[in-house]
Amino acid sequence: MTTATWFLLVGALLLAMGLTAGLIRRLPVTTAIVYLAVGIVVGPTVLQAFHFNPLQQSRVLEVITEAAVLLSLFTAGMKMPVPVTAARWRAPILLAFAGMALTATLMAGFGYYALDLSLGAAILLAGILAPTDPVLATEVQARHPGDRDRLRFAVTCEAGMNDGSAFPVVMLGLGLLGLHPLGDGGWRWVVVDVLWATAAGIGLGVMAGVLLAGLVARLRRRGRADALMHDFLALGLIGIVYGASLAIEAWGFLAVFFAAVALRQSELRLFGRPAERGRLQTSTGPTAEPVRPKRVTDGSLDFNEQLERLSEVVLILLLGGSLFVTSWSVRAVATGLFLFLAARPLGVFVALLGTRMPSHLRALSGWFGVRGIGSLYYLMYAIEHGLPEETALELLHVTLIVVTLSILVHGISVKPVMARFRRQSNEVTANGISG
Repeated sequence: MTTATWFLLVGALLLAMGLTAGLIRRLPVTTAIVYLAVGIVVGPTVLQAFHFNPLQQSRVLEVITEAAVLLSLFTAGMKMPVPVTAARWRAPILLAFAGMALTATLMAGFGYYALDLSLGAAILLAGILAPTDPVLATEVQARHPGDRDRLRFAVTCEAGMNDGSAFPVVMLGLGLLGLHPLGDGGWRWVVVDVLWATAAGIGLGVMAGVLLAGLVARLRRRGRADALMHDFLALGLIGIVYGASLAIEAWGFLAVFFAAVALRQSELRLFGRPAERGRLQTSTGPTAEPVRPKRVTDGSLDFNEQLERLSEVVLILLLGGSLFVTSWSVRAVATGLFLFLAARPLGVFVALLGTRMPSHLRALSGWFGVRGIGSLYYLMYAIEHGLPEETALELLHVTLIVVTLSILVHGISVKPVMARFRRQSNEVTANGISG
């Protein structure tokens, strides 16, 4: 596909989505399914207008997916409710670390015994597929910082953390394949990849978010806050935090998410309750000029969400354009079904034992473990670290189908399931009030 054709395709799709947004919202499918369908139709499966080869373009795809995940993680962090409390965050933390580890263990076992992969390749595949995705889970994500829905919060917060918590699993798989140093007896992996990289990523993110909030507060006291470009501040924070994380061998995904969380928390403490979403403050006087929001998180949230949606369009089109009819093998489909119906639900169930989360919320959390752009990034990361071509082709084949299946099965089920969940929640609330 030529550059002109690619721009025409993306432009036409964006125009069509913009003009039919109301209709799309009423359809029982997500926008990701629409993008995927277009990619499949124009790709090698149907019209063969273009074919995207992820193996040959692994570096390009790594950069695009990396940027998309970073934007999504920062956006998710800005939506976290305030304040952070141990009781509220207990379930998401258990899901992001214990639940992800349990899911990865089950997936590694499946890859080793059912797919006949080597131990290193099986663990690497588990690390690629175990984390949930912050980009494609739009329908079950927190919609705004004031969203108090427990399910949306748990799923969004989990996705914000487990893209970073899955990195040690990926590095262990690469190490067993001889592509990453583990140290004698695995000491380096435990000390550096697990303990240091996790703690340093969280600490760096929190520190950066607090410092930026303090800087904006100081400028506000000097009367200079209205001249700030909040979108650039957010993007700049992402870049600095992620770059610093890479420099000190910390997990940058964790750092970026917690930078957004800390920024939001600090801004509320410094500036008070955020303005109502969708409304601009206005100045008094004859002109009544709109005034920029004084919080970075308020001012940049819409901008980041638009960038996130654009990256979603491009990446899902590329995914659809990489699939052939022969891509749908029994091995790949069976891996997806095992992940969705066994590994993920069991991992969630065990991780949440002893918590007060209702059983129906546990079941929904277990089902809505959407896989997507994060998995593609981890795969490209592994390929760029020298993954042997035979192993790369096997993992690429399985990952593309699992992500495609996730878009389809979760995208078809999310609207009716969430609508039923909201009706039940409303009924419980109404019964409680009337009682």
